[in-house]
Amino acid sequence: MADTKREIERKYEGPAADGDTGMPDLSGVPGVAGVVDKGVAELDATYFDTPDQRLAAASLTLRRRTGGDDAGWHLKLPVSEGVRDEIQAPLSDTVPRAIAGLVRSRVRDAELVPLVRLRSARDIRHLVDDSGALLAEVSLDRVRADRLGGGKGSAEWTELEVELADDGDPAFLDKVEKKLRKAGLSRSASSSKLAKALGVTGERAGKPGGKHAGKPVSEKSVSGKPVPARTVPARPAPEEPVTAGDHVLAYLRAQYDAIVELDPAVRRDLPDSVHSMRVATRRMRSTFRSYGKILDRAVTDPIGDELKWLAGELGVDRDQEVLTKRLTESLGRLPRTLLSGPVRTRLRTWAHARHGGSRRRLIAVLDGKRYMALLTRLDELVTDPPLLKTAGGDPGKVIAKAVRKDFGKVSDLVVQALDRPPGADRDHAMHEARKKAKRTRYAAEAASPALGGPAAGLVKSMKSLQSLLGDHQDSVMTRDALRELAALAHAAGESSFTYGVLYGREEQRAAAAEAALPGAWETIEAQTAV
Repeated sequence: MADTKREIERKYEGPAADGDTGMPDLSGVPGVAGVVDKGVAELDATYFDTPDQRLAAASLTLRRRTGGDDAGWHLKLPVSEGVRDEIQAPLSDTVPRAIAGLVRSRVRDAELVPLVRLRSARDIRHLVDDSGALLAEVSLDRVRADRLGGGKGSAEWTELEVELADDGDPAFLDKVEKKLRKAGLSRSASSSKLAKALGVTGERAGKPGGKHAGKPVSEKSVSGKPVPARTVPARPAPEEPVTAGDHVLAYLRAQYDAIVELDPAVRRDLPDSVHSMRVATRRMRSTFRSYGKILDRAVTDPIGDELKWLAGELGVDRDQEVLTKRLTESLGRLPRTLLSGPVRTRLRTWAHARHGGSRRRLIAVLDGKRYMALLTRLDELVTDPPLLKTAGGDPGKVIAKAVRKDFGKVSDLVVQALDRPPGADRDHAMHEARKKAKRTRYAAEAASPALGGPAAGLVKSMKSLQSLLGDHQDSVMTRDALRELAALAHAAGESSFTYGVLYGREEQRAAAAEAALPGAWETIEAQTAV
């Protein structure tokens, strides 16, 4: 079982933290009523990574630590500057399963090996307010680092760390920092102890396109078994896009990076993570199709099929979230006189059953070989892209032509939808127009750095159209769910009256979207300049 803790901290170094002067006096920090000496803790941590340091390259740290009051396995995931989520699990000989899953999108089939051992004598002080509540923990760490793999040598240093108390005000750290600066300290140049240790005891963490990329490596794994030599595809360092292919590849790489980075958040069921990963898969697939004159579709189409599969698996959970939220909000707007039977209980039971099943299925997908193989193929694609001759062309011509083509398809589908009478055929046509609007929006996003304002304007227009058509499609899906809920209620001997009321309201919402479409489309056509 793993626990999560939001960690907000700052690290400092300088003459006042050189081990001679000891802990700076922080009693005068505004809001601090007392400085409590918590003694010295002896900490012993071994940091693990792949032999080519994929975790370090992504600013992730995985360690097994003894000593202190939080001994165990710790995985730190960056959130923003100075903010990390720390996933904690009890001590064991091997990486706990709950933590191993969170790094799988980076590690894949590689082994995790001991990289650095850090032993610290931590002199701890608690800054408390006048009620005795903890404001922050300040520690003066005297660190010894020993390189275990990927380098050699040892190093020693002293640093000061200030960690904000749980639910504390980050502004308090500014007050502490002001005092520390007066004492001669400055922010540490390294983001973590591991980052500093890697810099002073051996070669730095490998980054795509760095001097480690593409080099075979061989170490010993956590279990002590030899790890076969392997290579990591070298990705060229990003440069300013020039050609049409450059712009498309920059967009694709951003989506690939998003998929890999969102993987741990999806596994943790963080808000909006599933939706964001699904959007990244759709953006990649749409880019393959929109820019088929730039990227060889003989290579990208099979990968696009796999992205479609992944988006579908992610959609099981996401679609359920959207439906549940829409139904809950609709129920909240109903007057009590229209509520008949245990409608809210029925909805919660239905949503929980579906969510639980979809979550288990999704985690199994992310742990599966098919998903891991897809990540590898995507990595290879962005490292060695299948560019066609047109990729070297002027983006102002090549990319603009592709975007105009997509916009033309949207136009045809909107006209088809408007020509059909209300009913299933119009619902289908509007759904198809929505999908093409989304594809055109993504194509325009990729084109925006090259085409500027016109492409950015099209992104905005397609987003507006997508929202209108999306609300219509959500109404179609919600009515399907209401029919299912009504049938379940009827079978249980409950009233289905309220579901009928909600169904009627959803019909009205769909009709309103259909009525608004002609005017919205006329405005979009007038504004489109690409």
